[in-house]
Amino acid sequence: MYVCNSINFLLMIDEELTPKVVEEPAQDVVNYADLTLGDLSRLFEDLMTDENRLKRAKEAENIKTAFYKKLTKEKEEALPQDTPQQAEGSATIFDSIENGFKHLYSLFKKEKAEYARKQEEERAANLVTKQALVEELKQLVDKQEDVSATFPEFRVIQTRWRETGPVPASAFRDLNDTYQFYVEKFYDKVQINRDMRDLDFRKNLEAKTQFCEEAEKLAEDENVIDAFKELQKLHEQWKEFGPVAKEFRESIWERFKAATATINKKYQAYFEGQKEQHAENLKAKTALCEKVEAIVAREDISSSEWGTLTKEIEEIQKEWKGIGYASKKENQKIYARFREANDKFFERKRVYYAEYKDGMSANVERKLAIVEKAEALKDSTEWKKTTEALIELQKEWKEIGAVPRKKAEALWKRFRAACDEFFARKQENAASESGYRENLRAKKALIEEIKALEPSEDKALMKDLLQSYQEKWNAIGFVPFREKEAINKAYRDAVAEKFGDLKAGSRQGGRGASAKPARVLSEKDKLIQQYNRLQQEVQTCENNIGFFASSKNSAPLIAQMEEKIEDYRKQLKELEEKIVEMEKDASQSEQ
Repeated sequence: MYVCNSINFLLMIDEELTPKVVEEPAQDVVNYADLTLGDLSRLFEDLMTDENRLKRAKEAENIKTAFYKKLTKEKEEALPQDTPQQAEGSATIFDSIENGFKHLYSLFKKEKAEYARKQEEERAANLVTKQALVEELKQLVDKQEDVSATFPEFRVIQTRWRETGPVPASAFRDLNDTYQFYVEKFYDKVQINRDMRDLDFRKNLEAKTQFCEEAEKLAEDENVIDAFKELQKLHEQWKEFGPVAKEFRESIWERFKAATATINKKYQAYFEGQKEQHAENLKAKTALCEKVEAIVAREDISSSEWGTLTKEIEEIQKEWKGIGYASKKENQKIYARFREANDKFFERKRVYYAEYKDGMSANVERKLAIVEKAEALKDSTEWKKTTEALIELQKEWKEIGAVPRKKAEALWKRFRAACDEFFARKQENAASESGYRENLRAKKALIEEIKALEPSEDKALMKDLLQSYQEKWNAIGFVPFREKEAINKAYRDAVAEKFGDLKAGSRQGGRGASAKPARVLSEKDKLIQQYNRLQQEVQTCENNIGFFASSKNSAPLIAQMEEKIEDYRKQLKELEEKIVEMEKDASQSEQ
């Protein structure tokens, strides 16, 4: 009956009260993602000098994973932006760093494999040793010798059992159950001295009481993960010790079980809390993915916006790093989504600037063509036509998009220099034309004199007059270029009207045909013509000012133009007053 109770007791320990192991997520003490390739290599070198390095295999794998992620990322960021020569140099550096790390990891991997092989060999040897101890214990139980002979042997077997290391996990349960069965059978079946058995019970009770105290202390530990790990060790040690007195068996186990239950609840609660935190982290990371995806979805992004959006993406990336992990199932998916959105943004940016660069090259060609046209016009003396052409070139210049900064300044200097040279020459010519205007007024007066002439039927007299007028006309000299055609035409018309027959040649046997008398302009008509000419002058000056405004050295020219405009406007005002006064006088005369 006692044996059955003992077996049930052991089964209860193994199947019902042993804490259920919950898989832990990877817990990195160091945030490897923030370290450089050099830092990770040095960290692995330090690990290789540790005597316990083979027990730090998980840490070694974390360093390896972080190293290759960092290496891949830096290659992707550095190589595409380098020139072929820079790319070759960068690749050599990356290869050197990677080969150094590979060498260290290869050494560690070999040591790890050798260590694992030795561990398996030791466990296999321990299994053979413990199987032999079980067999010895079985034979000892079957002996019917005096307790003074069998109990010391039993103690030796127990000591050797505890000193022997672990066995393969697949054999642990059956082996341990068999051992405990014969230990219980030894205590219950073998006729041993009660005092010695009670002493052994007391020692077991002392050990298990200590296990209870340690478990109760772990139940108060805030580090739930470490407490759970230590609890597993206590359970293994608990199984190594034999039974206690019957009256203490239930109470000591209940005490140990209570501490175990407390730790298990805290452990389960911790992971429930982790689930909630993982869910919150997933929600926050999903929101960041949506932000980046919304930016990527924008159709039109201007040149000025790319910099702002890039900073916004970088801030989102910083925020991402500050958020913890999502669940193991979701973490990789959400990271892949975030990475994909970021990659799309930076790919669009790369394509945009590549096209922008091509567009700027085309703009350079267009502006260079304008510069060459301006330089071809700078020596022209066709002042009005060339002025209009340069103004059109300036408008076209403004409509062309950006060019590289290094070329923009040089192109603009050439364009401005050509324009400045032309307008400086035009200004000098305008100054020289002030004398031509006196000639223009003299020729106009001469034309008016011809128009006022009363024709005579004396051909000789008219011929002499025509010769006299021609000499006076030629003696007056040049007029402003833009007035030349008009004044010459007016002269020819006046001569044709008064001396038409002489100019065309005398007719045989008759008198010259008499010309129709020209209409003499009134004073008011003359003032109106003068008013219209002044308005045209004002408009021309205003157009020139609009063009000169883009030139750095044009301030003196603009000042002269403004002075002319002011003078013209004063004259316009005076002419307007005179015209109005004449109209009033005419109105009063009619009344």
